Amino acid sequence: MDLSGKVAVVTGAGRGLGRAYAEALAAAGAAVIVNDVDADAAAQVVEAITGNGGEARSVVAPVGSAEVADRLVATAVKEFGRLDVMVTNAGILRDRVLWKMSDDDFDAVIDVHLRGTFTCARAAAIRMREQGTGGRLILISSPAGQRGNFGQTNYAAAKAGIVAMARTWAMELARANITVNAVVPVAATEMTKTIPVFAPIIEESERTGRPFPGWLRRDEGLGTVEDVAGLVVFLASDASAGVTGQAIGIGGDRLALWSHPGEKAVAFADGGWTAGTIAASWQSGVGAEPETYGIPAPKVPASDAQEV
Repeated sequence: MDLSGKVAVVTGAGRGLGRAYAEALAAAGAAVIVNDVDADAAAQVVEAITGNGGEARSVVAPVGSAEVADRLVATAVKEFGRLDVMVTNAGILRDRVLWKMSDDDFDAVIDVHLRGTFTCARAAAIRMREQGTGGRLILISSPAGQRGNFGQTNYAAAKAGIVAMARTWAMELARANITVNAVVPVAATEMTKTIPVFAPIIEESERTGRPFPGWLRRDEGLGTVEDVAGLVVFLASDASAGVTGQAIGIGGDRLALWSHPGEKAVAFADGGWTAGTIAASWQSGVGAEPETYGIPAPKVPASDAQEV
């Protein structure tokens, strides 16, 4: 996939998934603005990219505000002349159950994930529309936003909102030939290492270089951060020109298209519904097969259970 001549911004690119996205985009030929709050981490990514013959610059700042978003876009234009791709990856975690989550816990996560995606995408869209040559907005979501996750009210809400924004902006920016998609990644990160079933496998792989077992890569769709980066490169390329408004999952050996929310069951009552008629018909009507919620627990094959 050739991204020569394209310019990308990747937020939260100092480590983990963000770094993998930045390095993959650069390897495909794009010039990259590496954003992170950690100056040393951002510098290391820039050094890695330029050391391999690529072009990159860093912007050290926390995303969320319009000022930082405008600065990221302005730096791309100043350093490389244009902006073609915006990858909104930056995020933080402040996990708490509902009754223990403070306003600050909630606001901090929403500010970086949801507001940061909004401000960066808005600044990018303004520039891309001015350029008149289209563009790519690639918004990073999460399975938590698709299904909910225990202890992640703030994170799940933000990630669900990001997918909603992708669908909305795909409509708004279609005439400008700017595609907007949400990526739903699953990879071995500091967060997935907190999952008891995954932790020993990830730690063993990091220690010895042992590949992840096939059931983990296929059934659970969990692999390395590098496994996810190919989707971002594809969505940044001309090959994805007809792909927009989608939520696309990737991880390990698995690539998936998430469905849009839709009505699963419908019933009608002449004159409308009362609380009593809903109660009388619920279990045999629209509520006969309720939806599941939460990220399903991993299923370890019996042959691997002893090792885990």
